[in-house]
Amino acid sequence: MTQPRDRAPFSAIVDRPPLKLPGGARVVVWTIVNLEVWDIGGPMARQALPAPTGQVLLPDVANWSWHEYGMRVGFWRFHRLYERLGIRPTLSINARVCDDYERVAAACRDSGWEFMGHSWQQGPIHKEPDQRAMIHRSMDRLEAFTGKRPVGWLGPGLTQTLETPELLAEAGVQYIGDWVWDDEPCEIATVHGPLVTLPYTVELNDIPTMIVQHHESPYWATRCKDSLDRLHMEGAERAKIMAISIHPYISGQPHRIRYLEEVYDYAGGKEGVVFMNGEEILDWYRSARTA
Repeated sequence: MTQPRDRAPFSAIVDRPPLKLPGGARVVVWTIVNLEVWDIGGPMARQALPAPTGQVLLPDVANWSWHEYGMRVGFWRFHRLYERLGIRPTLSINARVCDDYERVAAACRDSGWEFMGHSWQQGPIHKEPDQRAMIHRSMDRLEAFTGKRPVGWLGPGLTQTLETPELLAEAGVQYIGDWVWDDEPCEIATVHGPLVTLPYTVELNDIPTMIVQHHESPYWATRCKDSLDRLHMEGAERAKIMAISIHPYISGQPHRIRYLEEVYDYAGGKEGVVFMNGEEILDWYRSARTA
């Protein structure tokens, strides 16, 4: 099993040649919408309502239906927003969504969103009895549904085992979001060739910010704006990427959606900010690195 440090030597960002974006742009805003299947037969991936007296009871209808609200209602607030803005985000999607929520998955496909593999259903990679089979099953289902094999992958909860990069590369994955270690794309080695790591986020992700850390909704918008301001300043010297990761059962709630809209209004008003999905960032990085 290859340790993470053995896949790529330490690299300080100041020691690399600066990457440049087309047209003098400074910052890429990368939007990732996460769509998941929470199986009612098992523990829920997150809890808005803690288990009574600390005893997890199944079925957990309260938290399952909290997630279900995101698919029935919250997602459509996202969809309306991105249609209005002309943004085609990256969709981090459990492949089972194509079966359980075909209406939602089809809306994303028909709007030209980028599909990124996100396991078969929501649950840690470490608990998969046959990780290789799950990865291939997920990639095959997404390819059948969209007509195109995904090039990106995000583990549920960013989970990986030490062998996951090999299995992903073997299945045709070209970039991953699980390594949140840089502002720029980087590469890690596998026996099947290099994998590109794109700058995914736990800092501008609505789960850690609002569900784990319990910040109020406006704080998330402030954090996004502050991050964009700093990256925009630094982007005068080298390209920067700012990821935004959202879930429809969280940011799609009526008391939060205005702050998501506010972030895009703010980003759209800054000169030198461009919007790309993961595959577009991957293509740019490969061309910029060889320029």
